[in-house]
Amino acid sequence: MIVKDIIKQLEDLAPLAYAEEFDNVGLLVGHKDMEISGVLITLDTLPEVVDEAIATNCNLIVSFHPIIFKGLKSITGKTYVERVVQKAIKHDIAIFAIHTALDNAFEGVNAEICNRLNLINKSILMPQSGTVKKLTTFVPHTDAEMVRTALFEAGGGALGNYENCSFNSQGIGTFEGNSEAQPAIGKPNELKSVEETRIDIVYAKHLESGILNALFQAHPYEEVAHELFTLENKNHHIGMGMIGELEDPMSETDFLTFVKQTMKCEIIRHSKQLEHPIKKVAVLGGSGSFAISAAKAAGADAFVTSDLKYHDFFRAENQILLMDIGHYESEQYTKNLLASYLKKKIPNFAVLLSKINTNPVKYK
Repeated sequence: MIVKDIIKQLEDLAPLAYAEEFDNVGLLVGHKDMEISGVLITLDTLPEVVDEAIATNCNLIVSFHPIIFKGLKSITGKTYVERVVQKAIKHDIAIFAIHTALDNAFEGVNAEICNRLNLINKSILMPQSGTVKKLTTFVPHTDAEMVRTALFEAGGGALGNYENCSFNSQGIGTFEGNSEAQPAIGKPNELKSVEETRIDIVYAKHLESGILNALFQAHPYEEVAHELFTLENKNHHIGMGMIGELEDPMSETDFLTFVKQTMKCEIIRHSKQLEHPIKKVAVLGGSGSFAISAAKAAGADAFVTSDLKYHDFFRAENQILLMDIGHYESEQYTKNLLASYLKKKIPNFAVLLSKINTNPVKYK
């Protein structure tokens, strides 16, 4: 097992292509071809976590948060970030971060919160745009089925709960190759008219390289005519936050107590109680103030998130119960999610859950 094997498994769960632009995800320290002795899963990569990896013979740390977020101008050990990088390099330990790629994944951070809170009928709160693409290509009638099949096998034509989706139309294509051409139909310097099928398929943007490779391998033409488009359609399986429903409504007081106990919170900061039952619940792990409007627009009775500022609570406007459960508390089970996922994918390999509580916030 090498590092890129683990990365492949993690990208099946949360493709890095869907991480936010500000983020720094992926392999941050180490080499993708390094052989792995064990994997340690953590929320944050701190110096003591690297010590734990050394002690447990794990030379790959899979971290939710990236230890390197902004560029390092020196590595002298003057900050905890530099000390982590120094120690990891010294002991040949690779560090991989998944962060907002997992935030945006349908079975990622927010799905884990929904599962912990027993929410049903979950869906993405803020679907990501720019993630659905379309391919148009033109193929001789006789080769259309072969090309379509290749595109489908590469993941093209999948739309929500449907697969093998395409639109096909008939027409006449013309071309004339020069003296250097090697046309599949006709001869160089000869104008040809060919009955062709136009094939249109949609695909998820992280599959683009595989889609194009399948097209070029299956298509009979020397020069493959094709067009790529980024669609404005929202991808309802990728995005920030989730919304779901409690099977049975709860009072606000009972729901606050339930969340506090389930998410192991020392304290919950919340907006004014409205004396309304809680049925529909929005969640967003980590800093979620940017999603307050989306939670209200979705008709959520409560919004569970963290890092709300003083003025954010005014934005409840007697429409929703805003709940700040703490940044660490909202994301703490992410490492359990990752560990469980990798153990299922590679059951006979050492995947360990870090025992270190990396929460920097203390309460008195």
